Amino acid sequence: MGWLNRLPGFTQSAPGLEWTIWKRLPAILFWGTAVPLALAAAFWFASPDLSTSAQDRDRLLMVYMLIGLVVLHWTLVLTVAIGCVVVILMKGPAFVADPYPPPGRDPEA
Repeated sequence: MGWLNRLPGFTQSAPGLEWTIWKRLPAILFWGTAVPLALAAAFWFASPDLSTSAQDRDRLLMVYMLIGLVVLHWTLVLTVAIGCVVVILMKGPAFVADPYPPPGRDPEA
């Protein structure tokens, strides 16, 4: 007896939106990371050398907010990727596990 037995008569679902999203996730991750980091670099290096402490504080706050935006974007992309994997696995073939009789029940009945 095999380790995993396919369920006989099961019809597999057609692929849908999850594959479209799954294939676009690397580009979404790249651009969602590159654009805010480029803006943070622009804010950091574009200001003049002779700046006040208030301007430094505002510049640093903007950089921190953009880095936070990148981390938020990563968590959202990871969440969507997990959702895509779950849907892809659920649409795959069905398998039958080994039978397990409940305790206290006659196994021959």
